[in-house]
Amino acid sequence: MKKTFLVFALLVATVSLFAQKKTTTSATVSFDATTEKDNTPKAENNTVIGAIDPQTGAVQFEANVKNFSFSNPLMQTHFNSSKWLDSDQFPKFTFSGKITKLSDVKFTKNGSYEVKVSGDLGVKGVTKPITIPGKIVVKDGSFSVSSTFSINVADYGISGVPIDAGKVAREPKIMVSGTFN
Repeated sequence: MKKTFLVFALLVATVSLFAQKKTTTSATVSFDATTEKDNTPKAENNTVIGAIDPQTGAVQFEANVKNFSFSNPLMQTHFNSSKWLDSDQFPKFTFSGKITKLSDVKFTKNGSYEVKVSGDLGVKGVTKPITIPGKIVVKDGSFSVSSTFSINVADYGISGVPIDAGKVAREPKIMVSGTFN
């Protein structure tokens, strides 16, 4: 009887441990920095790492700067250069935060939940607090997330002639999406 109880307790502990954090290695982050003068500053990264803990509401994302893909290869070179994102010195964008009203999200029940996530966004060696809107869609034990928000690039030390000339938006729209299992 004691052995059965011990095995059962270990099984429950193991299941709850693995049920906590959900991860992905294929989330997408894209941005649209187009303006009336130039419709090409857009990029996408489909290899973003993410983790969400449904128990605590902890949210983390990490994107390799060099994995952002542009339709114009020259724009990609400029984006990664030392004058812009300096991806050799600052190779990752990071976000670490928490879902603010976690009790409103039922990770065990299929449905769609509007959320706010507060945390710290790291870009080019600068980390700033940010609160972003999001949506979590739960379906059959897994869930997907999406968010659209903007940042002011000057807040992260990003400036230059293309921004001043109106060819790159000062507040690009950023879209994040991913499925977590």
